[in-house]
Amino acid sequence: MEKITNFRELGGYRNKNKQMVKKGLLYRSGQLFELDDAQKRYLTATVGIQRIIDMRSADERAQFPDTTLPGAAYTVLDILKDATTNDASLGHMITEQGDVRENMLATYEQLAMSDSAQAGYHAFIRDLLAAPEPTVFHCFAGKDRTGVGAAIILKLLAVPDETIMADYLLTNQERKTANQMILADLKKQGVPASQLQTIAVALKVDAAYLEHYFQVIDTKFGSFDQYLRQGLQLTDADVDTFQGLYLQG
Repeated sequence: MEKITNFRELGGYRNKNKQMVKKGLLYRSGQLFELDDAQKRYLTATVGIQRIIDMRSADERAQFPDTTLPGAAYTVLDILKDATTNDASLGHMITEQGDVRENMLATYEQLAMSDSAQAGYHAFIRDLLAAPEPTVFHCFAGKDRTGVGAAIILKLLAVPDETIMADYLLTNQERKTANQMILADLKKQGVPASQLQTIAVALKVDAAYLEHYFQVIDTKFGSFDQYLRQGLQLTDADVDTFQGLYLQG
């Protein structure tokens, strides 16, 4: 079976108390567009996915609709719907002007502070609280909106920051082939070499992006815990329940 781009699970990581994130429940991925029969069987029969959470925009969903999985619920959480800066979709990567790193840093600020991001990540955690079942969440590349979603989960579960960053940066390895295919296709379409270089940078994650996300939270809320309470509107009971559902040992 050809591997689903950037598909991997969060289960198996250890937190600061030596507890393990439960396996078989939390999966992150790139978009689930045009999956073949073997990939669909893998997700349904082997992994047992019961829920898909799609963090993409309406335009992305229309252009690259998710493959339907039998028996799996489908939820849309448009994380950057009202963001003033959004360089997280392929369309924006192609059309965006200016310094790509500055654009990405601005996007990560929106992932922390925009109303749609805070409401979306609130709904994301509430969904996971309501039904602890095998769930895959994704955006276009599975790197920015998804990367922050994974970081929130792992931070909630008291996983060390260095582990969270390692999981985040794993995207560059997991997306290597897919990114090369995107760039080759754009080259065939006549996209100039200089723009291809910019898009190549935008298709990767950088430690500075996720660090900036957490820095913005610390500046605006004082701490990640305060961000959970004030930004994501989660209670202490929510956090305790989440840890009880998704940690073992």
